[in-house]
Amino acid sequence: MDRLIDAIAAADNPSVVGLDPKPALLPKQLIDNAREATISESEMGNPMGAEAAWSINFAAMYLRFNTAIIDAVKDIVPAVKPQIAMYEALGEAGLWMYARTCKYAQDNGLYVLGDVKRGDIGSTAEAYAHHLSGFPLKFADVADPDEVENVERNAEANAARIDDVEENGDEFQFGSEWYEDAVTVNPYLGTDGITPFVDAAAAHDKDIFILVRTSNPSSSEIQELELAGGGRVYEHVADLVEGWGAETIGDHGYSRTGAVVGATHPEEGARLRERMPHTFFLVPGYGAQGGTAADVARMFDADGSGAIVNSSRGIIGAWRNNPDYDEELGVDDALHVVAESARAAAIAMREDLNSALKEVRR
Repeated sequence: MDRLIDAIAAADNPSVVGLDPKPALLPKQLIDNAREATISESEMGNPMGAEAAWSINFAAMYLRFNTAIIDAVKDIVPAVKPQIAMYEALGEAGLWMYARTCKYAQDNGLYVLGDVKRGDIGSTAEAYAHHLSGFPLKFADVADPDEVENVERNAEANAARIDDVEENGDEFQFGSEWYEDAVTVNPYLGTDGITPFVDAAAAHDKDIFILVRTSNPSSSEIQELELAGGGRVYEHVADLVEGWGAETIGDHGYSRTGAVVGATHPEEGARLRERMPHTFFLVPGYGAQGGTAADVARMFDADGSGAIVNSSRGIIGAWRNNPDYDEELGVDDALHVVAESARAAAIAMREDLNSALKEVRR
């Protein structure tokens, strides 16, 4: 967790922007742009059916939306957290845009927390853990060194690579990894489902965040159940998480196994902070879900570290409350409003959190 902690310190900002686009969060201009591209391409001979062509053009608007936000906040926040479900909803093209979003964020110096909430056992968990470790069988594993060198040399010389596609004037190349620095994991299957992720994280300088006390209202149906031996389910999971990371504690005193602890449960969060001294917290639920800076402040440690707070709609949807937005704006002007609104919201969140942390530490 050292890289994330260092990034937070450098930005003086313990917040992460959730990149969770959906149709309702996109300006009308982007939707219109995708519609017009779909019609235009069909008239120019595109053999794809309407929905197939639309899926590609609309997914491209997610990427355009995300890059505008990343450009606006990259000097303010240390990290972004794309939620993969939003991209999976768009099918194959959506998954591609998820990976391109992650890469773009990394290329701009941001820590990327892939919100994938994976959980399974055995070989399936190991396969999911390749989100952290990369492609399971690399070309270098099956080819001679001179063959690898030859392919790389040819790739550099080729003016157009077979992997390259062009979309909306931007050139993208398919990669063999997800470009994530951490992922979220569901612990319901126990140690068998967690160990592959811990091993992958340790081997590749990555991190994981395990669900412990989530922000959704119905979480209490399971997480607050009382155990026969005393305590509650989420407290037992917390103890497991602390133990799972015991062998991976870094220079800042936190392990590679973080915990997801919702801002909507401030009292439980404060107790978990004491119970999990070596576990870094990812705190969702701030802002749109009702959590406040005062609620999350006690989830940090005595030095003001130990947690990062997420906001998604409050930042990427801030443009909807900006009077400068108008449906008659052009695409670039609409994205400018999106970017400026996201930047202002990210700065306000930073100031809100830092003010609350100073108040708690007095």
